[in-house]
Amino acid sequence: MALTSKITGYDPNWPCLYQSEALRLRQAFGPALLEIHHIGSTAVTGLAAKPEIDILILVHTNDVAENMTTALVDLGYRRGGDLSAGHSFFKRDVDGVRTHKLHLCLAGHEKAIEMLKFRDHLRQDSEARDAYGRLKLQLEQENTKGIAEYLRGKEPYIQRIVAGL
Repeated sequence: MALTSKITGYDPNWPCLYQSEALRLRQAFGPALLEIHHIGSTAVTGLAAKPEIDILILVHTNDVAENMTTALVDLGYRRGGDLSAGHSFFKRDVDGVRTHKLHLCLAGHEKAIEMLKFRDHLRQDSEARDAYGRLKLQLEQENTKGIAEYLRGKEPYIQRIVAGL
C-alpha cells in the first residue's frame, strides 16, 4: 500500500514552501501562536523525504485547536485526529496530493520537544541523517499496509536518537 506521498530526494524549495505557509498560518493564528517551526524531514537539508511540509505550531492553551479549526479549514486544512492530549493534527492536500502536515501542540509538550530535538540532531549529524534516510527508503520499499506501518517502522530509530540526546 502506498504512503501518502513517494519519498523523493531533498528539494531546496522546501524551506521556501515552509516560509510561505508559515506566513499564512501566522496571520490566521495571530497572538494565539507562540512559536512556529519547520519540522520533519523536509526541514533537514540533504534528507530524502515525502514532499509534505511538516509544521509545528506551539500555543499556550488547549482550546486553540478547537477555536482555529474553521480558520484552518479556510486555509485548506482538514482536521486529523488528536494524537495525544495537547497535540492536534491537521493536514492539507492540493488537488488530491498531501502538501502539508500541521502539528498543533501546547508549549512544552513532550512530543513537540522530541520533534525539535530529532530535527536539530539530524541537521547537525550527517551520519544520523543518512542512516535515517536509508531507513525511510527501506521502509517505503517494504511497506504493505500504508502510512501507519511506515511510521511504526521509523519510531524505534527516532526514540533511540532522542533518548541519547
